[in-house]
Amino acid sequence: MPQPNCLFCKISAGEVDAHVVDESTDAIAFLDHRPVFPGHCLVVPRAHVDTLSELPLDAMGSFFTFVQRITRAVEAGLVADGSFVAMNNRVSQSVPHLHVHVVPRRKKDGLRGFFWPRQKYDSDEAARRTRDAIRDALR
Repeated sequence: MPQPNCLFCKISAGEVDAHVVDESTDAIAFLDHRPVFPGHCLVVPRAHVDTLSELPLDAMGSFFTFVQRITRAVEAGLVADGSFVAMNNRVSQSVPHLHVHVVPRRKKDGLRGFFWPRQKYDSDEAARRTRDAIRDALR
């Protein structure tokens, strides 16, 4: 069940704007509003669960197939050397709704360990261009 005060449930329902990259009946992917690097996506299940251990087993396959799809699109659409795919469970989880980070990586990009310096998009238009590059790679 969606949680009325959950930001990601609201994004999933279309009640809060986000730069949506792709969506299915079970999941949605959108740009993180404070990306580690441009193209940093969050992939969330539409059903509200706080952590990975709460995701029903029968939803696991389709959810991670969707994560894989977004990962491929981020790498291809942004011509990245690779990606960093991660999730937090409770600790450091800024929104208590399961979400997977898909971050484009480039050799010598400066990312070290788990220190994630955040940045903002230069403009809403820059975020749209980044979203569109990933969307185009999904086709």
